[in-house]
Parts: sequence; C-alpha cells; structure tokens
Amino acid sequence: MASHIVGYPRMGPKRELKFALESFWDKKSSAEDLQKVAAGLRSSIWKQMADAGIKYIPSNTFSYYDQVLDTTAMLGAVPPRYGWNGGEIGFDTYFSMARGNASVPAMEMTKWFDTNYHFIVPELGPDVRFSYASHKAVDEYKEAKALGVNTVPVLVGPVSYLLLSKPAKGVEKTFSLLSLLPKILPIYKEVISELKAAGASWIQFDEPTLVLDLDAHQLQAFTAAYADLESTLSGLNVLIETYFADLTSGAYKTLIELKGVTAYGLDLVRGTKTIDLIKTNFPKGKFLFAGVVDGRNIWANDLASSLGTLQVLEAIVGKDNLVVSTSCSLLHTAVDLVNETKLDDEIKSWLAFAAQKVVEVNALAKALAGQIDEAFFASNATAQASRKSSPRVTNEAVQKAAAALKGSDHRRATNVSARLDAQQKKLNLPILPTTTIGSFPQTLELRRVRREFKANKISEDNYVKAIKEEIKKVVDLQEELDIDVLVHGEPERNDMVEYFGEQLSGFAFTVNGWVQSYGSRCVKPPIIYGDVSRPKPMTVFWSSTAQSMTSRPMKGMLTGPVTILNWSFVRNDQPSINIFQLPNFQI
Repeated sequence: MASHIVGYPRMGPKRELKFALESFWDKKSSAEDLQKVAAGLRSSIWKQMADAGIKYIPSNTFSYYDQVLDTTAMLGAVPPRYGWNGGEIGFDTYFSMARGNASVPAMEMTKWFDTNYHFIVPELGPDVRFSYASHKAVDEYKEAKALGVNTVPVLVGPVSYLLLSKPAKGVEKTFSLLSLLPKILPIYKEVISELKAAGASWIQFDEPTLVLDLDAHQLQAFTAAYADLESTLSGLNVLIETYFADLTSGAYKTLIELKGVTAYGLDLVRGTKTIDLIKTNFPKGKFLFAGVVDGRNIWANDLASSLGTLQVLEAIVGKDNLVVSTSCSLLHTAVDLVNETKLDDEIKSWLAFAAQKVVEVNALAKALAGQIDEAFFASNATAQASRKSSPRVTNEAVQKAAAALKGSDHRRATNVSARLDAQQKKLNLPILPTTTIGSFPQTLELRRVRREFKANKISEDNYVKAIKEEIKKVVDLQEELDIDVLVHGEPERNDMVEYFGEQLSGFAFTVNGWVQSYGSRCVKPPIIYGDVSRPKPMTVFWSSTAQSMTSRPMKGMLTGPVTILNWSFVRNDQPSINIFQLPNFQI
C-alpha cells in the first residue's frame, strides 16, 4: 500500500529559513549562505519522508517566499515596474515582487483560501509576455534525485493560477484571466518536458480552485487545459490535487473526466461529502490519493477511524489504486512535536505536528496492507480515549453556562438610538470623534523588558513600572495630538491572540509550534484543547491604569472570540460554533 504527502512546511523546525532570509535581506549574509540553509532544509525533509516509508514524496513545495510567486517566476509574469529584462529570475527580482524595494511597491498579498497563509497575487493582462524564467521545479527534482530520492514534482495548476490572479493595474476589471490559458500552457509544457527528461515518473498539479463554486465556463477551462497538455504528459503519471472542501458534483465530474490524468487527490477531512461522490462514480483503473490525515490541524489522527474509512474506499477503487495521503499540504501545521519541551505529557500525547503526520500516513498505509503496527495503534487509541475523557477538556461550569444560553442573550436589551444617547451624555463627544485602532509600535526596549520579565531577570514591580511609563508616553502623545477617544497602546501584549489565550483556561502554548503566515513571517497559534473560560479579569488593571492618566475616554480593547478561533489550532471534537462559549467576556 502506498503513501503520499501533499506538501511540507518550509521554515524548518526552529525557523531556520526565516532567520536565513532576514539575514540575507539585511545584507548580513550572502545569497550562497541562504541557498545553503535552504538546501539543507530540503535535504532533511526529503530524507525524513523517505526514512518514514513515504512512497510519493513531493518536491518543489519548498519556497523562499510563496508557491504562487514561484509560479509567477516560472511563467516570467513579472510586472513591468520591477525592471526585469528577461533571463532566469534571480533573488533581486523575486524578492522585489514579494516585498517591494526602495522605488516600487510589492505585489498584493491575500489569504490562501480560508487558511492563515498568504500568497502573492499575480498581476496579469493581455499584454503580459510569458516566458520560461525559473527552472526551480526541475532543479529541485534533480537535487532530490542526486540525494537518492525520487520525488513527485508539484506545480500550481494552470487554471488555479489564473483563477487566483487579478487584472494588472490599468487592465479592465472585466478582463478574462482565463483567456490567458493558451499563453501559459506552452510554458507548462516546457517544464513538463524537462521533468520527463530528468526522469520524473509522476507529476502533481495542485488545482485547489476546483473546490470553489465555479461556473460552467470556469470548469470548461480545466477540461481545455488538460486536453491541451495531454500529449506532453504522455508517459507520466499525473495527479490532480484538490483540498480544503468538498467538490460539487459538477466539479467532481469535470475532475474525473480530465484527459491524461492518472490520479485524484481529495481532502476527506474537510470534504466529508466527497466520499459519496466516490461511491457513486470513480473511474476504473485510476488512483485515489485519499487525504485522511488532517493537514490543517495539530491533533493526532484517530487511526482506527481513518483505517475504517480507507477500507471502505479500498472496496470501491481497489487495493492497488488506493494511496493514503494528507488532506492538504502540511504547510499549515507546526513542524515537529519533538521540539516541544514545555507541553505536559497528556496534552502532548493528543497532538501530531507535520513530522508526526508523516509517520501516521505511512502507518495507515501499512495497516491497510495488513502490516499493522499494533503498539503504535494501541498508543494512538489510548491517547484518543484520554482526550475524550480528560476533565481538562470538559469544564462543567462552561457546559452549564453554554446550555443556559437563550436566543435573547445574543440581542442587546436596548436599541441603538438609546445606547448612542447614553454614550453621548456620558462622553460628550464631537460629531466625528477621532481615535486609533489601538496598538502602538512594540519597540525593541518593550520587547527586551517583556523578555527579561519572562526570564525572571527583572521583578514584577519593575516590569509594571516600565509598562506604565510606556502607557504614559502614549497617552501624552494622543492628548498632544488632540485625539478624542484614547487607547493605551497595548505595550503589555505580546500578541493579540496569545496574550488573551494565556489568561484563559482551555488553552495550551508551544515553544516552537511556528507556522508560516507569509514570507519569513511565522505565527505560533495557541492550541484550544478544552472548554474555554475566563478565570479572572484580563484587561481591567491596564485599562483602568491608562484611564487614570487622562480625563478623556479611554477605550478598552479585546481581541474578539472569532479572531481568537481563527488564529488558533481549534478543537476537532465538536463544531466550531460550540467551541468558544465565554460567559461575561467583557472588561
């Protein structure tokens, strides 16, 4: 039985790539230094998967910034403002597109579907002259092969690339980006031909836009694209990978009828209804890459449950045509649980980061082939039972408060006009009052003070004194600028989510659970493992301290529960709507 990983985190277990990138950008190290770190990370990732027994190991999922930007570079679709004159795209042009430079701004960045990862949006128009300008996909395939690892090169699919793009400045918003398909397919053919010549036997096209609500014209673009590529793809096994949601019946029909395609990768964690489509109609002789291991969260897989799902699929598609996979790239999870030295053993037993998910995928594949690792499965079952029964997960007080909620609790007792009237009587604000969002810059000095306080190098009294001094500066500045409603600047907060999570029950925090947000920017999402409650006031002290420094209104600021949910690793044992019941979540 075969196993597959859609993609893997790039930053390294301790953010090695982040630090190498920032050192290079600051001109403290050379391009060769950066490339050496990157090559070391790629090598270790490929070796790790090979040692774990993964058969289909991806390449070209590494990126110095973003996989969509890599595709823009591959196609030579560089906006004119960057002054690129052709040839192989180097770091100067690549990072200028990603980050801007002294004379031109960066390209737009937006969220990758509903994840917290951000990609660089291609800027396209009818006058773009595409050319094969980055050989990264082929180079990395050859690099892995030289290390003895035969990989599956991964490309962002041509249709998804166009659907995720935007019209360039000066181009009509109504311009059909899909009209560029005939112009980019020749570049894809060049890449495919080079990969075949280098010895590739499989190729993976990520076409995640197939899970969107597409119209007939957009679905037809997939049919046209792969019909055009069919002859070039001859001799290769072709995997079309989708993720993040169910496919509609129309998109599924389009997918399974694509020319020249050997295999289909489907997210069976978020796409729970997709199994019904597979049961209804799956092409005979084709491969199903079944994404049963969650690539979006950090919980250990319920191996027994997943094995049951795989056995159902095996009966449909055949034993030789079923491949165990992740639901999507592991880019969205933390890298390795081994580096978490401060999580307690019980919570740690419930988790699986990217490195552990690789092991889970292969364990499931072996189990399906009749080679079950009894000890591994037994340990997993024990952890699953522990999580279900742990009193740390279920908080009786929260459960009672949630059960007691009524529909009327979600509505204000007074209408808007009454509240506005009361506010005006109390605050006497001008017609258009001025204020700011809330956060002032976190200076190096502030970070030093917080770091020393956490390390017990300064006392709590000295820490509080330093924060009060910073708040006073912020208050004085706003009064000098004649701001009407003040903020305290949030100098005491390390992160808008982590700060509150640290004061709420049901949260756990990692030391190295970093996840790439964009470029070198990484976040360390809290883990919501249990019912959430607020043991004590969270903001009263600092807000009241700030208010005592001025006669003007001082805003109290909270990160809202929806944002906290979206920026955390959330529970997967109940619907998201029920996860975050916070009675009296207020100042």
